[in-house]
Amino acid sequence: MNSFRYTAIHVQTTTDKGFDEVTSAFEAQLNPWEPDVLDVLASDGDIKAVSTRMEAMVGPSGFLLFTRIDHGALLRVAGMTRKSVQYVVGNPLFALQMTRHDVRAALYAPLRVLIYEDATGKTCVEYDTPSSQFGQFGNENIDTTATMLDEKMAAMVTAAIG
Repeated sequence: MNSFRYTAIHVQTTTDKGFDEVTSAFEAQLNPWEPDVLDVLASDGDIKAVSTRMEAMVGPSGFLLFTRIDHGALLRVAGMTRKSVQYVVGNPLFALQMTRHDVRAALYAPLRVLIYEDATGKTCVEYDTPSSQFGQFGNENIDTTATMLDEKMAAMVTAAIG
């Protein structure tokens, strides 16, 4: 077993906007992932049709919503009342641009974003920059896509809190 350390750049943005307003604005930029699109590939279907369908699926941000996890509900098990949602977002076509150069990039695609209400009532949005996660692979082709993802993530968060 090998192990090594890498450094991620963590982004935290805080706003006075309410949690529900921020999460609604964030989600409005995402269309849901339709996993059945991959069924066509499993049956040796039309690859171009699958690619076209995935392109048509993406939201205005360029990302899809894979999963929305209400972490606030989980905190209730511990007797805590806190608004907190983790989002798993991405675009399989962007992931493919990276994983075709190094399959290990699949470990970090799709991306994660946490939106929560802090103890003061402010809404916080946090994520690790894609370029810092994917940069560990030292591949220029991956770095180009990861930098583009940094810009898309920042724009999506800015639109949600703006």
